[in-house]
Amino acid sequence: MLIEQTLEELEDNNVEFLSADNGEKALEIITREKPHLVFLDVMMPKMNGMEVCRRVKKELAFDDVYVILLTAKGQELDRQKGQEVGANLYMTKPFDPEVLLRKAKEVLSIE
Repeated sequence: MLIEQTLEELEDNNVEFLSADNGEKALEIITREKPHLVFLDVMMPKMNGMEVCRRVKKELAFDDVYVILLTAKGQELDRQKGQEVGANLYMTKPFDPEVLLRKAKEVLSIE
């Protein structure tokens, strides 16, 4: 919800928000919709964000889907795992909403 609130101003730019309450549903949506930008929480039920990211980037080879992993785990080993599964960016919580918004605008080419 915090991410949606942070990014709600993007709706004026014809940005559509899709959400899932677990990793399996997230993977289904990503496979079907092929969004430009995906935010994944590492700790999700049914399938964690690392696994969703790995499947999107490595199995499905959706290189044009920009994946940002969000997690409370900020250790270097966790960041390395994020890179190994193909995440474009790894952000630790609590995140700065302005940084999140700026990155979304950059990825979606919104001024």
